[in-house]
Amino acid sequence: MYKKQVAFQKIVCFISLVAGVLVFVYALGLLTDLFDTLYSQIPNPNNLDSAKVEGARIYYDMQPFNRTLLRCAIGMILLSCVLFLTNTHTRRKYYIGNTAATFVNAAAECFMAVWCHIQISAFRTQYLTTVDFAELEKRLSRRGTYTDSTFWFDIHYLVCGAALLAAVLLIANFVWKKKMMREERELLRSSGKAVSV
Repeated sequence: MYKKQVAFQKIVCFISLVAGVLVFVYALGLLTDLFDTLYSQIPNPNNLDSAKVEGARIYYDMQPFNRTLLRCAIGMILLSCVLFLTNTHTRRKYYIGNTAATFVNAAAECFMAVWCHIQISAFRTQYLTTVDFAELEKRLSRRGTYTDSTFWFDIHYLVCGAALLAAVLLIANFVWKKKMMREERELLRSSGKAVSV
């Protein structure tokens, strides 16, 4: 049973790292379609009301969120690296550093997933309700860059779900590890050996 638990904790730590990388890639790709379609429709970025297509300002409205999301993704990756620096992926016993790394990582992933979902849902609604797609298609059909796809808005469910899954798995692994440590302590006590807490 011990080997299964150690294998599981390695997998969980790698899942946490992959979730951070996934958020990073998502943050890089999020504004790509909007850049291709909407960036050119605002000739003067200092005056967002000068847009050639109504609603094109969403590209600029999303910039602060996208920068923050990118920073959060880098933070998630660094926090996942702390799991490896504290040997949370291989340690037989969890100490304070392992516990702190686990819970800080899980909390950050939960926060990022919920915050990202709320923000992306609001921007998706803004995109679908404010952009004049007929005018946009008319302007961009010659260049072949027109898209009304909501792919990057919709895939956030997968990205946020991966972050939440990583958080849940970290907590589940922690509970399993603590249970095994308690059982090992009781086994040592029953055999009369000294037990370190």
